[in-house]
Amino acid sequence: MVKKHSTSFLLFIISIILVFSAANVKWGGERWHSIIRDDGKGYYAYLPAIFIYQDLSFGFYDKIENEKYFIPQLVFDYRNEYQGSIVNKYYVGTAIAELPFFLMAHALSEPMGYDSDGYSKIYYVFVNIAGLFYMVLGLYLLWKILLLYQIKKSNINIVLLSIGLGTHLFYYAAFEPCMSHVYSFAAVNAFVLWSKKCFIEAKSKYLIIAALMFGMIVLIRPVNGLVILALPFVSGSFPVFKQRLQELFTKKYLATIGALLSVFGVLFIQGIIYYLQTGHFIIYSYGTDHFDFLDSHMIDILFSYKKGLFLYTPICLLACFGSYYLFLKNKFHFFSLLAFFLVLTYVLASWWSWWYGGSFSSRVYVEYLFVFAILLAFALEHITIKKWRNLFMASLFFLILFNQKQTYLYRIGHIHFVDMDKEWYWNSIIDPLKLK
Repeated sequence: MVKKHSTSFLLFIISIILVFSAANVKWGGERWHSIIRDDGKGYYAYLPAIFIYQDLSFGFYDKIENEKYFIPQLVFDYRNEYQGSIVNKYYVGTAIAELPFFLMAHALSEPMGYDSDGYSKIYYVFVNIAGLFYMVLGLYLLWKILLLYQIKKSNINIVLLSIGLGTHLFYYAAFEPCMSHVYSFAAVNAFVLWSKKCFIEAKSKYLIIAALMFGMIVLIRPVNGLVILALPFVSGSFPVFKQRLQELFTKKYLATIGALLSVFGVLFIQGIIYYLQTGHFIIYSYGTDHFDFLDSHMIDILFSYKKGLFLYTPICLLACFGSYYLFLKNKFHFFSLLAFFLVLTYVLASWWSWWYGGSFSSRVYVEYLFVFAILLAFALEHITIKKWRNLFMASLFFLILFNQKQTYLYRIGHIHFVDMDKEWYWNSIIDPLKLK
């Protein structure tokens, strides 16, 4: 019998594992310097820019990056030029998610003997804590989503353990928390949860909360606005989806207006920043980076040795067995999810750098782990024959351990951050001594 608080206890245990892992790997010696790196420097830079230097042209960059905290292999310039003005290439949403932790670090920096410059060790450690917090929050929200699908508590616990320790979510929370993905993971789960509640019970407050979360999703990483295409799947059935859409434009039009204002109100934060920097509310800050929809790498992003999601996060592939039971139970559920996943993958794989630079697994799917969590839950609910369930459970356990092994191999460089091929991959897994 599952105890009442077993899921809360499981989240507590996962939290302990996360803190221990992050502290052991990142907080000691000089290793803290790599907590904020690469794209993460751009996401984070808004906080010291606004709260310490009052400089949205990021003029402090050169002194901080190239002098005071100069580490050659970690130098990364997040600035682009737009019509003669300097702008941050990245959006402000991740910085907003990190803000409470930044403010705590800033308040504690001087009393604890650290420079209050936004870049001393205490700020970086608190960004790491932020990543851990949002991962656990995202798992908590996932718990609530699965309850709405009437998944058994014992199966929910298995799903949370599998997603928490068996996917690349673990890596991006514990070891690279500066990236946007763990924050998107929490925001997307919040959007799915409140959207599901809205489909079940058409309350205006649910719609407004979902709208605010959608605005935050886009503010963190604009392409993740694609999650709105998951709403037919979240609705559960075409009649419910159609009914709620009709209500938005008839009975609940005031709530609809409020929801739209909520979305644009959140996005206006970025517009204000751009206006202060350039005099324009809307700009394209990514320079020459672009999508190429005529050269999409859908197979590569899922299966390749370079970054394939299902190769480096195979528990997601195992979860796809749940789609069979989804098809048997609710064909609208199945086809709406399939359509969402195909469109999502097509767009993500059309980015000019479909492997998304130096990364572990295909990092752009971290925020969409709710899809695999739901499929995994369906599989666990419907695989009832003892021998097959035991095999499935053994496979989950193995893949959780395998994910931890691959995470470790990535951290120590045996799985390269960009240049992977078939030979290198299997040598890293089977015989790492062959690697030079």
